[in-house]
Amino acid sequence: MELTPSAHRDTFSREHLPPAEQWPRLLLDLPELRYSGRLNCGAELLDATIERYGAGRTVFRDGNGTVWTYGELREHVDRIAHVLTDELGVVPGNRVLLRGPTTPWLAACWLAVVKAGAVAVTVLAQQRSQELATMCEIARVGHALCDVRAVDDLVKAEVPGLRIVAYGGDAPDDLLRLAAGKPASYEAVATAADDVALIAFTSGTTGRPKGCMHFHRDVLAVADTFSARVLRPTPDDVFAGSPPLGFTFGLGGLVVFPMRVGASALLLEQAGPRQLLPAIAEHRVSVLFTAPTAYRVMLDDAAGYDLTSLRRCVSAGENLPAATWHAWQERTGLRIINGIGATELLHIFISAADGDIRPGTTGLPVPGWEARVVDGTTGVPVPDGEPGLLAVRGPVGCRYLSDPRQRDYVRDGWNVTGDTYVREPEGWFRYVARADDMIISAGYNIAGPEVEDALLDHPDVVEAAVVARPDELRGQIAAAYVVVREGVVRDDATARALRDFVKSRLVPYKCPRVIVFLDALPRTPTGKLQRFRLRGLE
Repeated sequence: MELTPSAHRDTFSREHLPPAEQWPRLLLDLPELRYSGRLNCGAELLDATIERYGAGRTVFRDGNGTVWTYGELREHVDRIAHVLTDELGVVPGNRVLLRGPTTPWLAACWLAVVKAGAVAVTVLAQQRSQELATMCEIARVGHALCDVRAVDDLVKAEVPGLRIVAYGGDAPDDLLRLAAGKPASYEAVATAADDVALIAFTSGTTGRPKGCMHFHRDVLAVADTFSARVLRPTPDDVFAGSPPLGFTFGLGGLVVFPMRVGASALLLEQAGPRQLLPAIAEHRVSVLFTAPTAYRVMLDDAAGYDLTSLRRCVSAGENLPAATWHAWQERTGLRIINGIGATELLHIFISAADGDIRPGTTGLPVPGWEARVVDGTTGVPVPDGEPGLLAVRGPVGCRYLSDPRQRDYVRDGWNVTGDTYVREPEGWFRYVARADDMIISAGYNIAGPEVEDALLDHPDVVEAAVVARPDELRGQIAAAYVVVREGVVRDDATARALRDFVKSRLVPYKCPRVIVFLDALPRTPTGKLQRFRLRGLE
């Protein structure tokens, strides 16, 4: 695919795209995906939205009383963009690392970076110096804008040549002090639609992180497919959720999707289940993005809060158990929109809303996307009802930054996600497991998530994870790690009762032979289960 002439003066990102023959085939057939050759997603999300809806609408608020209109946000963004170019010498194509808790200022920095034609590399405030150093090395990062409260680990990373500018502090060279003296208008760089706008690092649990490069048009494409066609937000919606902006799930759900339609977002520094419930009630949140575990945890306390403002609940990050879906609907009357996305593909590509929802399935390909289930060896589609690897293609595709693993992810023009799925005869896609999470015990295939769903049906179980444990006789056995409700005795009798419960729902060979009780399951900041840590437990 021939690329548009780049506006980048620093051409590192384009020079380190995968070879053209390793790209996935892109689908750009929908009319709304036929973007202009010159496109700046920051200008589209901010300036173009103001042209459509006006500058006076609320765009961001936080939990501490801050409320910004679109006009105020543009002033902040444009002043920061001037600091980047006038004071720091950032040129189009430079990589700028962004780090801090989820706040309106972090969102403003992201928009300023992309308006200035630079490449945003947003990382987590929780990541430590070694991780930060690796990501800076891979992406050749030369500048960083960092919340003053998250500077220490970035300094300890000792990245050669990295210029760090803090924001939110009292220093004379604080970013916000510098920005206050700059003009309140900035003309966005006329980037190519296929210039790299961001590099998102995978939240993988093992191995060297992979940098996923996404274009300016990609940022709009996920808003114009999943958000516009499935979520269908309105300008009056108030978005909120748990994922930080360092994850593309959060970037889309809390910045891109609301701004694309002139809506607003509540940006919370602390957004666990216990913080989300009062925030929904206080700020009248209508669109919620979080992980399945959070929905399950919120069930216990949901009755104590006014959740009548909610109209859309989105779940992604891991499989949504049918039991959680039904329990949430019974408690709130709301049908959770399940979905699967990937950092490599920027956001959700299989989902379903309203009458298309079938609990226990992920859904249908989002309009603009195609999906199939293939044999892991041959790449040939398998018959409906049989498990295989999920392969998808659409307007966004995987482009790893100088990484040989590109060949593993993109095969014959399809993005192969590493998830085992079944396509039902009616066309719905049902999650089975991650391909590397299948348990093979005495010749039987056991999908951990299926056993987890059975355990979660038990009223005493709050969380459950099932992984393989080596076994001399059977090769592997299914080991369940379980969090039970407060007051439930964690002893052999409870373990036997849980095993009997699973046997009443599944064939006996799928029953976990070991049950271990934990206080909590290990998870990433977005709530994704870290199974590798459970496999390492004796």
